[in-house]
Amino acid sequence: MLALICLPATAQNVRIKDLVEVDGVRSNDLVGYGLVVGLNGTGDGLRNAPFTEEIMQNILERLGVNVTGEQFRPRNVAAVFVTGKLPPFGRAGGQIDVTVSAIGDAKSLLGGTLIMTPLNAADGQIYAVAQGTVIAGGVSADGQAATVVQGVPTSGVIPSGARIEREVDFDFAELSSLRLALREPDFTTAARIENAINRTVGRQAAQMQDSGTVTVDLSKTGAATPARAIVAIENLPIQPERRARVVVDQRSGTIVMGEDVRISRVAVSQGNLTLRIEDTPIAVQPNPFAEGETVVVPRTAAGITEEPGIGLAEVPGGTSLSEVIAGLNALGVSPRDMIDILKSIKAAGALHAEFVVM
Repeated sequence: MLALICLPATAQNVRIKDLVEVDGVRSNDLVGYGLVVGLNGTGDGLRNAPFTEEIMQNILERLGVNVTGEQFRPRNVAAVFVTGKLPPFGRAGGQIDVTVSAIGDAKSLLGGTLIMTPLNAADGQIYAVAQGTVIAGGVSADGQAATVVQGVPTSGVIPSGARIEREVDFDFAELSSLRLALREPDFTTAARIENAINRTVGRQAAQMQDSGTVTVDLSKTGAATPARAIVAIENLPIQPERRARVVVDQRSGTIVMGEDVRISRVAVSQGNLTLRIEDTPIAVQPNPFAEGETVVVPRTAAGITEEPGIGLAEVPGGTSLSEVIAGLNALGVSPRDMIDILKSIKAAGALHAEFVVM
């Protein structure tokens, strides 16, 4: 049976902070390339991952160990990518979580330790340094004839594993205006945000620029700093407007829709055709003591079977999609057929909503 989820018709009030992003107040992605050591024979095969040997040589030489020309094939090291996010207003000395992922043929990072790894941002500058024990997200075991893996042992995390070394050059206190970017652009929602802010500050401080942007003139808010202005407006409740949307998950057969989805007058007819072809060749042999050769004679049986489906049915205009699906469920229509019917109704121009297939 198809799982149907209908959103309520009356939307609840939502805080502005849950609907918008403040321009400039965002995180920054960091990435680095490092080495995990201390693995129990589950590291990279250096013949298949020569970059692991190169970084290991570089680390040892920086520590004063001369390994030029040496041949070593340890199985307890693995090359990894280290990723993290520098939070907004992250200060030097703060700590952030990092994710460690193997890039070679290592089987597991369980029990490994990440060696000091610098993390770079998009501008190429180093903003943090990561080091610590990796907490792997799975486990693996193998024998001579079988292998078992649970979870993802080649990826793990280091909580508070990186320390911030450089701050982002952004003087938030010197801003003269704020830009609020809506996560779901909508003209009606933007207008309601503008009205809510202006009612609170008592001046025309907010102005809607487009469906996704509302600017706030800080000089008209009466706040001493931009931070104080955000505190005054981010918790204001408004009722967001949403577009009519139908979301279909083909794998689980789930349909999620809003109550404002409507269908125009349309006729629906659905049925299943099954085409079956069977080849059963027969070998024909000559009579005993007769001259001749064995011949294979092809024999094919073909047929078309039409399974019971939905006859031509008319859906009156203004019917909600939830009523249509409830009727199809009552007829025993399978989830796959249900999704195909919705696609056809959308293609016919009778489904007045955004149709999203996952």
